[in-house]
Amino acid sequence: MRIMVTNDDGVHAPGLRALANAMCELDGDHEIVVVAPDSEYSGAGASLGALHEIRPVVRHEQIEACPVDDVWSVTGPPALCVMFARLGAFGAPFDLIVSGINPGANVGRAVYHSGTVGAALTGRNGRISGVAVSRAVAGYGVEGQAWDEAIAGISWDAAATIGRVVVQALLAELPADPVVVNVNVPDAPLDEIKGWRHTVVGHVPPRTVAQAELVPLHGEDGAFRVQMGWGDRVELDEWTDGGAVEAGYVAVSNLSRLDHENRPDVSTADALDRLFTS
Repeated sequence: MRIMVTNDDGVHAPGLRALANAMCELDGDHEIVVVAPDSEYSGAGASLGALHEIRPVVRHEQIEACPVDDVWSVTGPPALCVMFARLGAFGAPFDLIVSGINPGANVGRAVYHSGTVGAALTGRNGRISGVAVSRAVAGYGVEGQAWDEAIAGISWDAAATIGRVVVQALLAELPADPVVVNVNVPDAPLDEIKGWRHTVVGHVPPRTVAQAELVPLHGEDGAFRVQMGWGDRVELDEWTDGGAVEAGYVAVSNLSRLDHENRPDVSTADALDRLFTS
């Protein structure tokens, strides 16, 4: 199997390195290729960018402390990385897109703007299944974002392990119709996570952007900066993705359809059950 690993935080982001390392630990004979943006593209969703303006450049890269040799950066968003991969820029067709690990949960309406999720959705459009993996950052995640000072020194181990378990289960029997599995992991060590839940996408994340105000720029007539105000934390139902993560559970959502009836793949559910009962 050929697995493409990408993200929206840049090719040298620690979450990407943790996810790529986890993919190298999968059972079986798999080829891991990293194709990721050269810089930060959080909030890019499934956008490709104006190609005639950005004139994308692809470079061979190396990731410190990562055994993957086939690493590429693209001067463009993660969805563009996936599109180039689907069109053969990085060799033979890929069997799975794995995106992450994003610092900050991608739950609620954040899934529509997340570049992490957007990469997986772009893969599905090309008939390739995808897994998006995000890690909550307690107290700092707002609309899928997390500040640099908040994520310094955090552990990626739990999210990497859970991402590997989900991917391993999917690879055992890839569905004929491509799926996008959105995985959100609480801000806790693996042995402190309560378990996992199949969830639907909630309306809002645990904390939202509540307002935006235009503030005049000094010395620039007619120019403004946007000052955003953060809302209070929201109490969410535990059957939603954001509510489950806030309650200490891994949230697994199938983004192929956003309803209660579309349950996770059975093999994925069994693998997660084993992880949290072993």
